[in-house]
Amino acid sequence: MTRHGLHRITRFRSTPRRKAIAIGVVGGSVVAGIVATMMPILASDDLSIRAAADTTATAVTQDGDNATKTTLATCATRCDGNPRGGREAVIEFAVTTVPAAAVNVRATLRVHAWQQFPATVTAHASPLSARESRPPLATAGAVLDSVTGVSKGFNEWDVSKLVTGNGTWTVALAQTGLESRVYWASVDNRNPDLRPNLLISYDIGTKPSPVTTTKPAPPPPSAAPTTAAPKPSATTAPSRTATPSASGTLPSGRCGSVSDKLVPSCGAWWGMYSPAGAGGGWDHGKAVTNVEAQVGRKFDIVHRYHDFSNAGSNGAFPDAYETQQMREGRLMFFAWESRDFSAGTTLKWSDVYSGRQDGTIDAVAGRIRAAGVPVFMGFDHEPEDEPNKGSDADFVRAWRYVYERFAKAGATNAVWVWTMMGWSGHYSRYAGLYPGDRYVDWIGYDPYNFHVCNGSTVWKSPSTTVGGFYDWLDDSGIGAGKPRMLAEFGTNFNAADPGAKQRWFQEFPAALKEHPKIKAAIYFNSAGMTSRTATCDMTMNHDAAAVAGFAKAGQDPYLRQPTGGSR
Repeated sequence: MTRHGLHRITRFRSTPRRKAIAIGVVGGSVVAGIVATMMPILASDDLSIRAAADTTATAVTQDGDNATKTTLATCATRCDGNPRGGREAVIEFAVTTVPAAAVNVRATLRVHAWQQFPATVTAHASPLSARESRPPLATAGAVLDSVTGVSKGFNEWDVSKLVTGNGTWTVALAQTGLESRVYWASVDNRNPDLRPNLLISYDIGTKPSPVTTTKPAPPPPSAAPTTAAPKPSATTAPSRTATPSASGTLPSGRCGSVSDKLVPSCGAWWGMYSPAGAGGGWDHGKAVTNVEAQVGRKFDIVHRYHDFSNAGSNGAFPDAYETQQMREGRLMFFAWESRDFSAGTTLKWSDVYSGRQDGTIDAVAGRIRAAGVPVFMGFDHEPEDEPNKGSDADFVRAWRYVYERFAKAGATNAVWVWTMMGWSGHYSRYAGLYPGDRYVDWIGYDPYNFHVCNGSTVWKSPSTTVGGFYDWLDDSGIGAGKPRMLAEFGTNFNAADPGAKQRWFQEFPAALKEHPKIKAAIYFNSAGMTSRTATCDMTMNHDAAAVAGFAKAGQDPYLRQPTGGSR
């Protein structure tokens, strides 16, 4: 859940989200120069399935154009003046990957429209073949769901009554209330991201339960600190035995050695994002040390979010707090966002690679170089949720541009972390968002056990929470051989089982050991867009039991790097 400020909970834009899998809305408010944004994250066992075939069913004869159709059409029975001009969009899905033990299957049909229309579109089961060109209309099957008012972008229908597991499922969309055609993207649309898809989620071996919507978003950028900068401490950074590994591949050797890309030879780093606020004088030092005091140890990594303003604590980093934290032996992870938090403005990636931001990039690179120690750097965390910034190719070009300017400035101590949401709905995009092995040192992603915070009733174990994208990375080969980082992770509590959150934390080290390529895990200790309620609180320290569980996890030898001295 992060970003320049608050937990974000959107996944798909523009249209109001109605069902559990794909929902999220962010309210925008500016508080002390912090702009709320939205961020998506999905459960690791959700499936995104592309349509196998589609067609437009109608009694209207073909107009002579036999070319492949990149659109589908719906229209009321009386359409464009033709009393028998009705059209239905017929879409077929072949579902093959739902586990045999899956229960409580939920399925959401998503189809893209380019404009808004005052039409009602109803999804129903269809006996038609989606592989036939312009089949005649048939008697509609069972009604599944309706959308009143077509939205620009993806529209969604709950088709769970039809899609109950593996099989071939055909859905038709029928239109009423508007006697002119609405066009939708088809399986042959040249943009694969616009093609119809089916989102499926499920539980394993649990009782069926209702599903709703909504979910969390990211960390608040801070205003410039109003308190005095921390006084330098005499504490020096712990020595780390460098095991050269320019590629960032997993090191081997005795425990206690660390590669030049900050990969520990054994176990994993333990980190924290803990936001500062106006109530605490924007003291980013105490925001971390107060939590450390609660859990009885120093964190290996401190995570902060910064912008392109190149001013104040938001943009002129490392700031005095971070400099002090580095002196005391902590590793810094700077998540750098191409926006201005206080002004509420967002850059396009073309603004970055065009050279218009060179002054800011070079200034930051100079300060990173001057830090004199390796630091984790990220550029535009979760870019798959930033459609207004440009294309996937634009992101890659901007990433490489920033990387090259850092190299030119001599900031070779920057260790680059490519951080994605890790949501299955974007699996098809990740290859196009990957800058290349030369430009990436670590692979990061952001898994959460939201439980009822996002309307679900599913309680995910630590292993299930972190395992989905991890396994997908193994299968895809993206970033092969590179260390992985949970750039954010978190869990809700379970109101029906008060000890569940404590146990979740206690079980977390075992989950990391089951996924040994994860070499760092950073807790996102903010409620963000998830409202704290009687059933939802994503913070680590919301009660004594949770703190005790997190403290226990942090004492596990797997997370006690011998390089850290007092850690």
